[in-house]
Amino acid sequence: MYASKDVPRKKRLTSIRMATEETARLLNLDFGMVRFGTNFSQIYVYYKYSSKDDPIPLYCDEGKVSDLEEICATLRRMVFVLSFHPKHSSLKQVRELIMRAS
Repeated sequence: MYASKDVPRKKRLTSIRMATEETARLLNLDFGMVRFGTNFSQIYVYYKYSSKDDPIPLYCDEGKVSDLEEICATLRRMVFVLSFHPKHSSLKQVRELIMRAS
């Protein structure tokens, strides 16, 4: 999860962080947060398998407040789609969990 240190609305950050942590826990994935000094209003969530891989964007809040369930659903859908990519075959194992949670 990537966010500016100066995110204008703390509620947005809290909702996205909770949804990302919940989704990561459900799928047995690690969670980390990176705070940037640069001021930008969007909050981004990325999937990154290893330190060698480029991060893959899963979610951007576009500077607006979203419902916790909406954020979780979007993250699960994106991980589900990503699980079909041959490079991310490790996610194939969590497809059933994603389907049950949806």
